[in-house]
Amino acid sequence: MDPWSKKVLGIIAQVALIVVSSYGATRGEVCHSPLVSSLLQSSFKSSSQLSGSHGPGFAKLNRREGAGGWSPLSSDRYQWLEVDLGGRTQITAVATQGRYGSSDWQTAYLLMFSDTGHNWKQYRQEDSIGAFPGNSNADSVVQHKLQHPVIARYVRLIPLDWNPNGRIGLRLETYGCPYNSDVVSFDGRSSLLYRLSPRLRQMTRESISLNFKTLRNSGILLHAEGQSEHSLTLELESGKLLLLLRKGRSFSPDSQHLVSLGSLLDDQHWHHIAVEHHSSHLNLTVDKSTLWVQIPPRFTHWDHDQMSVGADQGHGSRRSVSPHRNFHGCLENLVYNALNLVDLAKQNDHRVTVKGNVTFSCAEPVFVAMTFTSPQSFLWLPGVTEPSSLGTSVGLQFRTWNKAGLLLTFDLPKQGVVVSLYLSKARLHLQIHKSGKALLELSAGSALNDGQWHSVELISRRGQVTVAVDGDEGASAHASPSFLVSTGSQLFFGGCPAEGSSQECTNPFKTFQGCMRLLTVDNQPVDLIMVQQRLIGNYSHLQIDMCGIIDRCSPSHCEHGGSCSQSWSTFHCNCSSTGYSGATCQSSIYEQSCEAYKHKGNTSGYYNIDVDGSGPIRPQLIYCNMTDDITWMVIQHNNTELTRVRPSPGKDQHSAYFEYASEEEQLAAIISHSEHCEQEVTYHCRKSRLLNTPDGPPLSWWVGGPGVGQVQTYWGGASPGSQQCACGLQENCVDPKHHCNCDADRTEWLNDSGLLTHKETLPVRSLVLGDVQRPGSESAYRVGHLRCHGDKNVWNAAFFDKETSYLHFPTFHGELSADISFFFKTTSSSGVFLENLGIKDFIRIELNSSTEVLFSFDVGNGPLEVRVKADFPLNDNRWHRIRAERNVKEASLRLDELPAATQEAPADGHIHLQLNSQLFIGGTASRQKGFRGCIRSLQLNGITLDLEERAKITPGVQAGCPGHCSSYGSLCQNQGRCVERPNSFSCDCGPSAYTGAFCDREVSASFKSGTSVSYTLKEPVLNELNRNSSALPSSIYSDMTLRAENISLRFRTSQSPALLLYVSSYHREYLALLLNKHDKLEVRYRLDSSKDADILRSKVRNLANGQLHAVTISRLADTVSVQIDQNNKEDFNLTFDVEFNGIRSLVLGRVLDSGELDPELSLLASLGFTGCLSAVLFNSISPLKAALLSPATSPVVVTGPLVQSICGSTSANPYAAETTHHISGQSGSVGTGQPLVNAIRSDSVLIGGVIAVVIFVSVSALAIMARVLYSRKGMCRSREVKTVQPEDSPELAFSSQNGPSENQKEYFI
Repeated sequence: MDPWSKKVLGIIAQVALIVVSSYGATRGEVCHSPLVSSLLQSSFKSSSQLSGSHGPGFAKLNRREGAGGWSPLSSDRYQWLEVDLGGRTQITAVATQGRYGSSDWQTAYLLMFSDTGHNWKQYRQEDSIGAFPGNSNADSVVQHKLQHPVIARYVRLIPLDWNPNGRIGLRLETYGCPYNSDVVSFDGRSSLLYRLSPRLRQMTRESISLNFKTLRNSGILLHAEGQSEHSLTLELESGKLLLLLRKGRSFSPDSQHLVSLGSLLDDQHWHHIAVEHHSSHLNLTVDKSTLWVQIPPRFTHWDHDQMSVGADQGHGSRRSVSPHRNFHGCLENLVYNALNLVDLAKQNDHRVTVKGNVTFSCAEPVFVAMTFTSPQSFLWLPGVTEPSSLGTSVGLQFRTWNKAGLLLTFDLPKQGVVVSLYLSKARLHLQIHKSGKALLELSAGSALNDGQWHSVELISRRGQVTVAVDGDEGASAHASPSFLVSTGSQLFFGGCPAEGSSQECTNPFKTFQGCMRLLTVDNQPVDLIMVQQRLIGNYSHLQIDMCGIIDRCSPSHCEHGGSCSQSWSTFHCNCSSTGYSGATCQSSIYEQSCEAYKHKGNTSGYYNIDVDGSGPIRPQLIYCNMTDDITWMVIQHNNTELTRVRPSPGKDQHSAYFEYASEEEQLAAIISHSEHCEQEVTYHCRKSRLLNTPDGPPLSWWVGGPGVGQVQTYWGGASPGSQQCACGLQENCVDPKHHCNCDADRTEWLNDSGLLTHKETLPVRSLVLGDVQRPGSESAYRVGHLRCHGDKNVWNAAFFDKETSYLHFPTFHGELSADISFFFKTTSSSGVFLENLGIKDFIRIELNSSTEVLFSFDVGNGPLEVRVKADFPLNDNRWHRIRAERNVKEASLRLDELPAATQEAPADGHIHLQLNSQLFIGGTASRQKGFRGCIRSLQLNGITLDLEERAKITPGVQAGCPGHCSSYGSLCQNQGRCVERPNSFSCDCGPSAYTGAFCDREVSASFKSGTSVSYTLKEPVLNELNRNSSALPSSIYSDMTLRAENISLRFRTSQSPALLLYVSSYHREYLALLLNKHDKLEVRYRLDSSKDADILRSKVRNLANGQLHAVTISRLADTVSVQIDQNNKEDFNLTFDVEFNGIRSLVLGRVLDSGELDPELSLLASLGFTGCLSAVLFNSISPLKAALLSPATSPVVVTGPLVQSICGSTSANPYAAETTHHISGQSGSVGTGQPLVNAIRSDSVLIGGVIAVVIFVSVSALAIMARVLYSRKGMCRSREVKTVQPEDSPELAFSSQNGPSENQKEYFI
């Protein structure tokens, strides 16, 4: 068969499926014929009638016979009008009128449907709204088109409210069309077996659809299987539909795939099921809920050749099915791949085998239930006047979601006791108490709030009381009270009448909310229809002849894996361990990027990132490397080490695969949202070519990009498709004939390294190296982590400079859940941030005043407002964050970090937000109350609106919004300066002794006794605080004069005495900071070379105790203040000069040139300092920072061992330290030495050889260096600066021995 014929047949099959699945119903446009107007009066019934002329038969639309419509005897909520349409009919609309020529009409009503005249089902709009709006006068017609057509024979209308100046008055009409179907009924022992025609080929689409109704909560609907032992089973279990795919007869999890959908399907109402199989997935539909199911490959092939309906009669049934597992109920319109199976059975087709009593009509048992709808609900029944000496019994069935509630209570007047049967903690309890004191307590059952029907029986016989649950002997309890328990003169079910009624009843427990049925007293059934007609007993707030239970967790409104639990009137979402919060687990508790975390003041470390906020992508743990100027997101993979490639017998190529810590959709979102992404690739080679020539086929390639990726034939630093390396682009390859160093095919070690920066080709997913098998060929490769920076969402901003300006976007679709978040800053006191309108519905967020934000919306229940009032101004031109959320449960509004304000949604109100206009940002459709200021990072349901792009083409709106330091400048700590950027800001740590993204990371070092750090002072730096001084240079030496100093440092030592800091001058003046032999701090000033130094001694003791201490010293002229840790500031005065002349150098640690010092200080200076120094700052000079981070560009000399550490930190956070990522920016020869590779992948003998060579080369180099240094004039001591990488840095596995990258450099003058 040609492809075109196959396609046509496929279309025909799909059309046939649609036609058959809606079998019996005409098209929706035609199905709108009046159904009531032609009926006889005998088709009408009512709860009561005011008179013969007010009877139900006169309730036809636009008719004036009788009194012009129906009116009941009394106007209350227990009245009803019922119409028998004569047969099952498809109903599409309903219309009402008041009673003609009167003041009688209803303003709201409930609509009920039934197939039998019992077991009514309430029609609900949007699965929530129960009430329909009625009339406003007696004559106008109000029509409601049903959102979902109903198939039923009986229609019942229950007035809820009516004209307060009249009474209930009603005329009505329903619209629709006849409905025909093929029905089959099973009695729990019967079934049908179909032999299906074998298919020569697998169909691209297979389908099963049916309707069913049952009172049993368990039973097999159908089971289909084939010769290859693939089977499909549709089964009810606990009122839910289970779909089981199975291969073989094993019960292991790998051999079966189970899916569940729906709930409360045992309510004796029709339910629709459809299964559509599409090769690798299927769609499972139950009523209005559809579940998309990915099928494991082992279950994708269906070859069903037989199907059993009502039972499992397969080739090899999965278990011996007992009769109670069979289906008991009715099926209709069972269609399998466009074949009507019920019709085949009715025609006695030879392919159908009938087992047991199968009938082609639906005979339904009548069980009258009642619904306790509210805390005011109760049922009172009269008991027996003379209790039997033999005892008594009471039975009932109930279903509920509530854990607690009174089922039954009655008095024993002669004994003066009260008997109560109630639920508590989802268990059944019997309590007999007298005057508040419990005489007897029993309990039975568990988890009775599961929504299933449970039977309860209370029996008192021969002095023994028994309570039993579900007829289970194991779920019963017994007791032997000293008195006879009988039902007394009156029984109360569910609750008690309101106080002040004549009946005596007290309920210390919660009122029951749920359904009851099959009430019996002394084994006699209670006729609830007579109760409804008030011929027996009394009741309030009951719905009789229906069970109105609703499963609010099916389908679940809890998002992101939140678990749903419920009570009778509401539901709750448990969001723990999901990463989300809110009433429906919609709002992410994590930020969307490292950039967002940085601007909350966080430093480098691992963070949970939720790239799409409230969207479907799950949070992920990502390392954020927050360098001084760039915030990197580092996405790790499984192989970042330099890996040696050895020739392998039988393999012409070497392949490597890279698995990333992030899932595919997370990777794609990160790359898409980032401004820049890069990944470093390195290839070390000796006689191993990389790409060869740009014209011929490449020897090696890599696969990168989204999804499975695409083959890439270029290397790092070059352009996609160029088949070049970085050196080819820069024209500096070792062999000009080739475009990669390794393609020169030389015997010495070469390398090609560079960055892959084209986002559409990232990340690298696999690598294939093709020239690795030749004799003498050696190579090693390395693929770094994926790194991205620049969050395009968080800084996407627009500035609105007029109240009439706005941006417009397509309609916002947030029907069931809507979350909106953004930042704003303004100097105005009011303005609308966002507005979207519908016909009646709307949603709006606005600045209502300079201290209040207002979130308002309407989903059909009337406008609802949520307000947050701040105790600080919001028009302060600083960024403020708004997060608004609306879902079916509540609405919430949060401003900055203030507590969220919430408003609960109506319990049974409209839930769909229906909008149709454009979405306006920064203004309104009326161009009034517009917002003036900046809005950025605007997200709706996790999707960022591109404000900047839209602003570029919109008059009155500017793209971007500067001025971030006003909001985030406080994040720059320790004298760091905030620097504005077009998008974002940075902290300039130049004037600070600290480093890091926020100048918050201390620069600390461990000193030994021989360590010396000498910083040569320069006039432009020192004179910043002394610009009013008259110092002038008098010679080639800088004769600077200081009249003030600010000194701060932190230290940790056990040495005393010890010199911490020394500042010298060209005029034999100095400043020294030291610990004396009493472990106290001394500050020595000699500002007059002809006199002794001023010695300022602090009173703070025990400073050489190995603990960290902070010292701050300030001098202005002759006044000096010293503060140590949190101690009180100490003030001193200098006695001699106030000018510090000719400043020369500042020394930390050992002073090498101490000839000009007095003997005591000279001895102390020669001892050096052993311990830790941190955050040293002299005016604006950071000598320790210069020595450790930029020794090559700073006037600093280091002698002896100086080891950078975190010794100056009060706590060691392994993730707080910032890491830098080395990039081999040059592509060229690496000399004759081999690359350092992952030791795990190398031969142990080779490891020993490499280590020996490295040690030998290192020792030789040190010896030569020592000799050269020794022979130099001035014998300048060697400078040794060691840097310790953070232990937990993710970059450690592939860090290089080269110096810091550009983003790590700082310059000092």
